Amino acid sequence: MSRLALIKAVLGPILRLMFRPRVEGAENIPGTGPVILAGNHLTFIDSMIMPLCTDRPVYFIGKDEYVTGKGLKGRLMAWFFTGVGMIPVDRDGGRGGVAALMTGSRVLEEGKAFAIYPEGTRSPDGRLYRGRTGIARLTLMTGAPVVPFAMIGTDKIQPGGAGMPRPGRVTVRFGEPMEFSRYEGMDRDRYVLRAVTDSVMAEVMRLSGQEYVDMYATKAKAA
Repeated sequence: MSRLALIKAVLGPILRLMFRPRVEGAENIPGTGPVILAGNHLTFIDSMIMPLCTDRPVYFIGKDEYVTGKGLKGRLMAWFFTGVGMIPVDRDGGRGGVAALMTGSRVLEEGKAFAIYPEGTRSPDGRLYRGRTGIARLTLMTGAPVVPFAMIGTDKIQPGGAGMPRPGRVTVRFGEPMEFSRYEGMDRDRYVLRAVTDSVMAEVMRLSGQEYVDMYATKAKAA
């Protein structure tokens, strides 16, 4: 049994009991081949719930501090996050964005599913913020389709993104695949990158029902 299968077997019943997750549109995720899952990011627990609600393994980047903790808690966190597909990356350095992009490209070239939060960070207030164009670069560089998704209700079970989550209803909603082959070879055109990113975010907004804010979440947090 793989570590992911073991985690699903152990945590699946607990998740169903605590969060009563409703998964919609999972059939939109291709069973094989590279695919980018792009969605909103409300709270820390998003990265724990979404990978456990898909049939195929999903890989995503996360802060390397999640796997470098000390003691029993640190080892358990590292075991869990790497088990559900997290790839640790130092995102605080000046080249954090480049490292994330290259990691995603490598995962997709291996024919795997790669998840990304285009906002780049958790929403500070539950609204959907402007997407970073890394999602567009990935799909244009690799040709992988984009399946948009929405996390709904996770901010209610873990307000502020910290502390122990509380019981509640969670919905994970996947949209239909989006492909951008018409822009092949244009992954350095900033207007194309913005258009592709905005198209993906518009679909995430439709799926989530969130209010859209045309500014970066990092700027909103710094204000």
